[in-house]
Amino acid sequence: MLKGSETIVIKITPGQSRKVNALVRRLCCNCVHGNCFLLDDGNSHKCVQFISLYGIYCNYFLNAVLPADKELYNKIRKNNHHI
Repeated sequence: MLKGSETIVIKITPGQSRKVNALVRRLCCNCVHGNCFLLDDGNSHKCVQFISLYGIYCNYFLNAVLPADKELYNKIRKNNHHI
């Protein structure tokens, strides 16, 4: 798992992206009407996972939401040896 401000792109397939987006909608407490509460600076900002087909860019999602789907988490970890 990544800690702090580490920035490493976790690669995913388009099929995994669809599953990631479903997890975001279902489980991410920071996703409100498709917008990311953590990115809120007074303006709405779309969740970065909804616009990404090939990577996981949100550390919160990676550390707090993705582990809820053990099968998907393990497949993504297997293909990304640095996590």
